Amino acid sequence: MSDGDRIAVALSGGADSAAAAVILKGRGFEVITLTMRLAEHDDSAVDCAAGVALALGVEHRVIDLRSEFERLVVRPFVEAYASGLTPNPCVNCNREMKFTLLLREAQGIGCRYLATGHYAGITGGGDRPFTLKRPVDRGRDQTYVLWTLGQATLKHVLFPLGTLTREDVAVTISEAGITCRAMGSQDICFLDGGPYADLVAVRAPGRVRPGPILDTGGNVLGEHRGLARYTVGQRKGLGLGGPGSLYVLEIRPDDNTLVVGPRERLFCREFPVAGVRFSSGAWSPGTVSCQVMTRYRGPALPASLELDSGGRGIVRYRETGPPAAPGQSAVFYRGDELLGGSFIERGGLTLP
Repeated sequence: MSDGDRIAVALSGGADSAAAAVILKGRGFEVITLTMRLAEHDDSAVDCAAGVALALGVEHRVIDLRSEFERLVVRPFVEAYASGLTPNPCVNCNREMKFTLLLREAQGIGCRYLATGHYAGITGGGDRPFTLKRPVDRGRDQTYVLWTLGQATLKHVLFPLGTLTREDVAVTISEAGITCRAMGSQDICFLDGGPYADLVAVRAPGRVRPGPILDTGGNVLGEHRGLARYTVGQRKGLGLGGPGSLYVLEIRPDDNTLVVGPRERLFCREFPVAGVRFSSGAWSPGTVSCQVMTRYRGPALPASLELDSGGRGIVRYRETGPPAAPGQSAVFYRGDELLGGSFIERGGLTLP
């Protein structure tokens, strides 16, 4: 890159993406800001983004991707939850929306790179593969939701916040005289503050219906309010009395059953994964030593991945690990380096 190069910045209206734009403009690049309109209630975010661009004196474009977002992110999310899975829509959104459709828009207006406000880093280039790295501010680490990005994408992406802390970003915004939305991203942006299960119930009403709650011995303890309202590891909202706390151990969509048990039964020895991909693009059957993270900003625990030739595998913890919720991502690290990721399948082996 050289001074004067044209770079697109994905501008959400929040502090992190605004800081990315400030930093790149300060380095002498021609910055064009792009904001995705993803839902009907996006007006305030779009207005905030426009205000940031105006304050910076840079071009701002709004890209209407509402129909694509509905098709590529919202519908798969609803279908997954209605099927008893626990998806992370941010993984899908990053892959399909930001780093496919928005990157394509950026390239269409002559921008070689798309920058975002993610807390992550990229190394490599030349004769070395591009590699995603965990950021300096581990408390803001967003690499977990970026594991699907491959070489063809990473070579066109910039993450200016990878070496900054949250405090650094706040100072950057303050010194630039910019007012924007609170720092940090929403949990699930398209819910507009409502529970995800309500969305699933509206979109797939016939598939969110009451059913039995069983203990591990098959005894009926009560009735659940629809499997989409629960996730593996959940304790609250079960509506069960009696001594001791019970947790969701298993969601069985085939017979619309919720299985609960004591906390110690949550801990996992191993679990199956599918859709394995490595950031380098290169992989072969065998065993990979790594650390695995099974939820956003969760711990990365020592494990091994036994991989077959079809992108499926078994993750085995060195000791024991937290519950592996089917549908969530299992992301593989080696120190600060993100190796790749996968989707957790049903059938994990828990402690007896």
